[in-house]
Amino acid sequence: MTMHILWDIDGTLIHNSKDGAAVYLEAFTHVTGAEPQKFITNPHGQTEGQILTALLELNGHPATMLDDVLAELDARTQKLLETGYVRTAVVGGPDALRDAGGRGWTNALLTGNGPQHSRVKLTAAGYAEDDFNWTNSFFGDRSPDRHHLTSLVAPVLGEQPSVIIGDTPNDGLAADSARIPFIAVATGAYSVAELRDTSALVVVEDLVAGRDDVLGTIAELAQRG
Repeated sequence: MTMHILWDIDGTLIHNSKDGAAVYLEAFTHVTGAEPQKFITNPHGQTEGQILTALLELNGHPATMLDDVLAELDARTQKLLETGYVRTAVVGGPDALRDAGGRGWTNALLTGNGPQHSRVKLTAAGYAEDDFNWTNSFFGDRSPDRHHLTSLVAPVLGEQPSVIIGDTPNDGLAADSARIPFIAVATGAYSVAELRDTSALVVVEDLVAGRDDVLGTIAELAQRG
């Protein structure tokens, strides 16, 4: 049966990194002419569009500067990749993708990042671009929140079965609002116990110990159609 797996990136396929935040601040500073003085306290599960818009407004800049900040972010992330930028894949991530693809399922993305930033992060962590179906992926660089991001799925995939795999409660809430099943992995900022308070069909510690549970749950969803 057809199944579209919509993978989050940060905390799900690659480990979160404090260094990863630096490129956002550099792009912000270049465009606005000043370093931010106020910051987002908890960006986990938010989209790039949401984070950068809030950062602009917190620091007295108009939200209309978002496009300029995103363009600068794309340019800077490309330069990072060209200068040896490295991110770390979560344990079991590449194997989970291969196993899912081997079953005939489509690996795609549903991420708060933009397309360019997504490619750079994944490539820097050792994934290949052709590990994913980019046509049926969804990016949050211009989404005001994750609910808006998940609302983009149905017009593209229609009635085709899909599932979101993510690492934050916000991923679960956004999946719920779009009536898409949710699977949670505790390789990000939230624990198994915290993620069990979401609607997740299954919560796993990581994609090694929990790979069979994740793939088994997806197989059940695929059979239902």
